[in-house]
Amino acid sequence: MTEIEREAMEYDVVIVGGGPAGLSAAIRLKQIDPDISVVVLEKGSEIGAHILSGAVLDPVGLNRLIPDWQDKGAPLDVPVTSDAFYILGEAGMLRVPNWITPPLMNNHGTYVVSMANVCRWMGEQAEALGVEIFAGMACSEVVWDGDRVKGVVAGEFGKTPDGTPGPGYEPGMELHGKYVFLAEGAHGHLSKSVIERLDLRRDSGPQKYGLGMKEIWEIDPEKHRPGRVIHTMGWPLERNAGGGGFIYHIDNNQVYVGMVVHLNYINPHLFPYGEFQRFKHHPMVAELLKGGKRIAYGARAVSEGGWQAIPQTAFAGGALLGCSAGLVNVPRIKGNHNAMLSGIAAAEAAAKALAEGREGDVLADYDHELKHGPVGRDLKPVRNIKPLWSHRGLAASLTLGGFDMWVANLTGWNPLGTLKHHSTDAAATEPADRHAPIEYPKPDGVLSFDRLTNVAYSFTNHAEGQPAHLTLKDPAVPIEVNLPKYAEPAQRYCPAGVYEVVQEAGRAPRFVINYQNCVHCKTCDIKDPSQNIHWVTPQGGDGPNYPNM
Repeated sequence: MTEIEREAMEYDVVIVGGGPAGLSAAIRLKQIDPDISVVVLEKGSEIGAHILSGAVLDPVGLNRLIPDWQDKGAPLDVPVTSDAFYILGEAGMLRVPNWITPPLMNNHGTYVVSMANVCRWMGEQAEALGVEIFAGMACSEVVWDGDRVKGVVAGEFGKTPDGTPGPGYEPGMELHGKYVFLAEGAHGHLSKSVIERLDLRRDSGPQKYGLGMKEIWEIDPEKHRPGRVIHTMGWPLERNAGGGGFIYHIDNNQVYVGMVVHLNYINPHLFPYGEFQRFKHHPMVAELLKGGKRIAYGARAVSEGGWQAIPQTAFAGGALLGCSAGLVNVPRIKGNHNAMLSGIAAAEAAAKALAEGREGDVLADYDHELKHGPVGRDLKPVRNIKPLWSHRGLAASLTLGGFDMWVANLTGWNPLGTLKHHSTDAAATEPADRHAPIEYPKPDGVLSFDRLTNVAYSFTNHAEGQPAHLTLKDPAVPIEVNLPKYAEPAQRYCPAGVYEVVQEAGRAPRFVINYQNCVHCKTCDIKDPSQNIHWVTPQGGDGPNYPNM
């Protein structure tokens, strides 16, 4: 095929991703110098359409970015009023006293929010400052100039299923920037390609991930307690996987109910979505939800590697922001504040460079500020919780990890030093014959639901006739390798039912990819033990359309 010719648009800064990191960077750039030209490219149908987070927001980043956010109507309307942590058994629970946890885990001064709506509001603030925002503009590839990131290709539409241009093909445009910020969220495909090509992980450990699943419920007003925050560990995951549940009371008689399952689990029979559905049958959760109704569902990968897994974040021509760099504080279960702070830091480094007449170089000031400024100070004291949990289990993470955090909180020194992550989540998966299958109860349609029913509540849509955005490096691997060795875990780790092994009488099994169901969580690209699945962005505007996630 002949090389595609595209028009190009030139900007000072091109930002990929309209989440808290990308929008913070855009706003801060315009605050520093209104003449800096900034564009934000968002693959969702609108700002916020692909944003899914818990979320309890620490406003430290917003305070720095827009100090008068309350006067400007930011949707932070539900301050946290109570904070409880439980270790669950199948029929009971044990509350961990708040005084046992280090002060850094205190939720005083935080807010229960819809990050989708916070980002919608931030988008309005950015546009008021002159930022150009193009929603429904998926960025399909990086534009390189040698080993410098020069820009991205965005807005390509109309390819046929085999990847060739169809009759209504639109080639998209190249958007060039003096600096390009990648703020795609956890495991974004452009960030992944840049990290691999430039070997940005050469001095860091592998990134670790969790799968976050969330439902919004309307509940009985008598049970509703705006601002109440509950976190749980233990049942139903117990020894099968790390992770835990959460229940956040928002406004309008609604609660966020969710679970994060760490993706370094070893048993390929584990069904993360099934664990989440079981969680809602715990007596504490079931009683809360009784008489209520689920109104939305979604899922997203969460970067959990912390301090040890932050790659080199600045490279020639650009930077990694937010969850593209992996800035979630695991014990606090928060990352949006660090995403905002990273956007601010990147903007300030780029604005300084532009004022000095520079372009396309490495923003070393940003990488230094990220790792030694407020983000680094947030992540470094808690850096051993995730490795302890991964290698020694929940009890060790609570006891040894709690001790390590308490000493760090009091002295600034971690007695355990810096523990390492030893392998990727994909490599952690063991052969199926080493583990017993796990039986999961059938969804009852009242508290628990099958995946396809729930996906309808993510309002996901992918236009037909385009190439599948989930591809196999080797089509033979799922049936010839993953099925006999791992019982093909893609059937279970996907929270949207994208992957099936179809077995019909008298015929060989077939691996089927229902890409129309995909909620863009990226779990398959992360957890596939053969690393055979490659996630790329579909055409712009496709995917979930989260209302208030």
